[in-house]
Amino acid sequence: METLREILAPDFLLRNSVYISLLVGLTCPLVGVYLVLRRLVFLGVALPQVSSCGIAAAFALHAWHIIPHVEESSEGLLAFAGSTTLTLATILVFAVMERRGRGLVEGRIGAAYVLAGAWSILLLVKNPFGEHGLLDRLKGEIIAVPNADLALTAGTFGVVVVALFLFHKEFMLVSFDRDMAVSLKKNVLGWDALLFVLIGLTVSVSVLSVGPMVTFGFLLLPALIAHLLANTMRQFAVLAAMVGVASALAGFCIAYRWDLPVGPTDVALLGFLYGAAFVLKKALSRRSAGAADVPAV
Repeated sequence: METLREILAPDFLLRNSVYISLLVGLTCPLVGVYLVLRRLVFLGVALPQVSSCGIAAAFALHAWHIIPHVEESSEGLLAFAGSTTLTLATILVFAVMERRGRGLVEGRIGAAYVLAGAWSILLLVKNPFGEHGLLDRLKGEIIAVPNADLALTAGTFGVVVVALFLFHKEFMLVSFDRDMAVSLKKNVLGWDALLFVLIGLTVSVSVLSVGPMVTFGFLLLPALIAHLLANTMRQFAVLAAMVGVASALAGFCIAYRWDLPVGPTDVALLGFLYGAAFVLKKALSRRSAGAADVPAV
């Protein structure tokens, strides 16, 4: 409890890191709900890697003088532009190919993941900016977060959360029952495009803030935990967000108390919670089955 009071104090040195963790813990699970509903779990793995490749590509173009010189203070905006551009372009290609029904979805996503990983490394090897904070940015060191990065993350995530709240019914309909959406004459393509844009923005900003591994963890693990325990769609989304925020706060406390890296601690804690939720679900299912087998007196 003392640790919690210390990190929540207004004068806490790493308060921006706490805020970033909580923002990612809230927003990524809300987006991850739709990845689980649409059975695009592998996309949650590939997109953070694609976003990282976009960051590496932006800095490489800058090093090759294809992009005009930017000040050190503007490197965050350069990384954001590269990450967002490549992530949104990749999602657009996936959406078009999925709509045309060509090839295996898992195959395309797997190819995107491995190619993005390879090109990220190749672009960094010959990049003089690679040693100037870029590797730390890709690793997602949640230590010193500038006010500008916090403002960018909060503003982007605010737009995403508001849009998810306002268009919750439409997004759920096109994700859970696409045929019903078509029969109701909904603009399925338009809603899909908007949802994919929100997913792309969330992934790109999260990768900039906490790195690809932590982004993937918060995209999928809270949604999978909520999927085990929720009975309705509303419970699914709310529970996923609650798990994400609670895990982000608890993970930061544990990491700060025991001098551990924050990102891996968060993911490890989510993994523990997922295992506990799975055991609880099995126990409840067996209890319900046992109660049903008891003959009425």
